[in-house]
Amino acid sequence: MSVAQRRRISTLIVGRFARNVMSRASGGSMALSRLWPGRTDRLTIAPHDLRTADATRAAEIYAGRFVFAGKIVTCHGRSIFDLEPPSEDWEVALLGFGWLRHLRAADTALTRANARSLVDDWISYPSRRRPAGRRADVLARRVISLLSQAPLVLGDADSKFYRRYLRGLTREIRTLRYTMLDIPDGVARLQVVIALCYASLCLANQARYVRAASRRLSDELQRQILPDGGHISRNPGALIELLTDLLPLRQTFAARNIAPPPALLNAIDRMMPMLRFFRHGDGSFALFNGMSSAPSDQLATLLAYDDTHGTPMASMPHTGFQRLDADAMTVIVDTGAPPPPGVSQEAHAGCLSFELSSGTSRIVINCGMPSTGRDNWRAFARSTAAHSTLTLHDTSSCQFVELSAMKRLLQGAPIVSGPAHVENYREAAADGEHLTASHDGYLERFGVVHRRQLMVARDGSRLDGEDTLSPPPGARSRSTETDYALRFHLHPAVKASRLGDARGVMLVLPNRDVWTFEALDDKVELEESVFLAGSDGPRRTAQIVIRQDLRSAPSIRWSFVRATASPSAAATRRDARREPELPL
Repeated sequence: MSVAQRRRISTLIVGRFARNVMSRASGGSMALSRLWPGRTDRLTIAPHDLRTADATRAAEIYAGRFVFAGKIVTCHGRSIFDLEPPSEDWEVALLGFGWLRHLRAADTALTRANARSLVDDWISYPSRRRPAGRRADVLARRVISLLSQAPLVLGDADSKFYRRYLRGLTREIRTLRYTMLDIPDGVARLQVVIALCYASLCLANQARYVRAASRRLSDELQRQILPDGGHISRNPGALIELLTDLLPLRQTFAARNIAPPPALLNAIDRMMPMLRFFRHGDGSFALFNGMSSAPSDQLATLLAYDDTHGTPMASMPHTGFQRLDADAMTVIVDTGAPPPPGVSQEAHAGCLSFELSSGTSRIVINCGMPSTGRDNWRAFARSTAAHSTLTLHDTSSCQFVELSAMKRLLQGAPIVSGPAHVENYREAAADGEHLTASHDGYLERFGVVHRRQLMVARDGSRLDGEDTLSPPPGARSRSTETDYALRFHLHPAVKASRLGDARGVMLVLPNRDVWTFEALDDKVELEESVFLAGSDGPRRTAQIVIRQDLRSAPSIRWSFVRATASPSAAATRRDARREPELPL
């Protein structure tokens, strides 16, 4: 382990220890606050919930069947909160109370009574609560759900239940207020601040908290939302999660006739264009840094708030991504260094990886991350080999904390080393758009820099690329491990078959368009891969792999060509290079 890696780990440990000490110190203040909990006698407003609701799930919940994170638990007359959860994801979904929106969508006397019964069951027995329910991010999600779904729960309630509901809610808010010192950085911390803002706006006699909550929200937004609108974690999914709460929060400020903090308005204005930046033609999000499947209806709801409706921007320099559009073709490239260690628990070693789509068909992808059961796939999904880029000696361009005890202490496996200098340069030419990018993630261990050049044809009919491993100017490669692999993971909807000369692959898209992958100087393999970000769970797919040795072949040239659009051009290129005709 290098000195720099030890320094980063030490910094993370010290930060974790300091948060723990401050949280324990605040425990006395929290206990004292129970003597003067602050009076709140009513809800003044309920924020809007932008998450998609399914009224048919209300009947399942009424029947005692709770389906979360791919797992089903049936109550059989017992309290759902007393049953052993089948997975952590299931428990988090249950204790976040987001399922109340499904009961509200049904909007019947029966579902309202069922909602009251379940909420009453929870708030009446706080002693049964599990550690997952006390997690700050889960607690924040529960507070927001109880506030936004209050019309459902309190609509037909008597005064006795109303008061009990408010006491339980204020107890949750008070706990959240005094436990936020020990929250991991990133989305979870911002969600806690958002929940406290909602609480100060929606409950009576909380006006004294509005200013402090707004100030804390502004500080976190200015720190976590980068100038180009990306999140500091570099995870596109963070934008969806945060905007789903920030847009109703903006409305809640307006409904209370309180000016929203300028930082909130500015953050939303910057984040909305990023939604379009990461979208492919089929509406799905590019799979970088922990992104999993994004519900299309939720995305459509968020985009309805975008007043610009403009063409996606070409470059997001602060977050570290480039987008190349040409006619129906879209290429999205990761050209950024890893996020800071404190917010890198979900970040991937995918520097210089890209995704390619044509129209509504995705062609080249990264494996992504499953929405549930992440622990089983996390190590693989974060590796460089799970991305459409080059891997040297089967080694990731980033290194992660690996010791189990260290992971528990740091609440995850942050990145401790990776590319320090990622450079990119793009220019327009008569034949299309050129992008050149490089990273030094392999420099310290192997003495080489990875450079990737991409050229998108102006008519969107082809993507040409070249990947090179070479020492920096004036240096020599010092590594004896010189084997490397170039991978292009394919979307499961793409039908791939290797051509007879083993120098190319024919790709048939769902719309019957035919593309051809060519690497005329290298042997091409077609191997198994896995698409982790499917809405129905991991799916088997294929990957194009080229294996080489940098001593004999330090660079690989390749191309994706829409064969049905320009077969004569493909034939001309083969003839010029004295290669036999590839059967299509």
